[in-house]
Amino acid sequence: MTDILSYNGGTIVAMAGDRCVAIASDRRLGVQYTTIATDMTRVFKMHDRLLLGLTGLATDLTTLRNLFNFRLNLYKMREGRLIKPKTFANLVSSTLYAKRFGPYFCEPVIAGLDDEGNPFLCAMDLLGASSNDDSFVVCGTSAESLLGTCETFYQPGLGPDDLFETISQCLLSALDRDCLSGWGAEVYILTPSGITHKTLKARMD
Repeated sequence: MTDILSYNGGTIVAMAGDRCVAIASDRRLGVQYTTIATDMTRVFKMHDRLLLGLTGLATDLTTLRNLFNFRLNLYKMREGRLIKPKTFANLVSSTLYAKRFGPYFCEPVIAGLDDEGNPFLCAMDLLGASSNDDSFVVCGTSAESLLGTCETFYQPGLGPDDLFETISQCLLSALDRDCLSGWGAEVYILTPSGITHKTLKARMD
């Protein structure tokens, strides 16, 4: 295993529902096959309608989180308003592409709601090439397993409770087939009224 993106493990999946969006990640931090910690956070709140998930190298993950927090604060001071999910996706993409010759080894997932409450999902590679979808996006070491489970379980127009159940089952099923991710999961449900955070128990082996 020589892929630097899978060195610390980690998996993220985001799904869109009816005026809601969910994003979930595992909690394992490892060094290849050695587990270092089981309380890793990979999903970060940018503001009340925007969440950012990062997988990849843990050191670059921390660097990018701090960098995006700084740029969002700067945007808020200059514009006097919160950044829109699509605008933030362009900011993330241009930031990654600017470092393309010595890239950040992270793959971001952006989940948010626009001003009308419509879901926005976007996933990127480490160079900032974006992939938008109106159903679900995945990244990380369990991406292949997640694509299969999400295509099986996902249905359009799910409410917040059904969306939570669907994304949880998809993630837990994929984590059972990946030794580089797991040790529990956390799920964020984003609705126009706020953000709900839940923690899931999974196999601890």
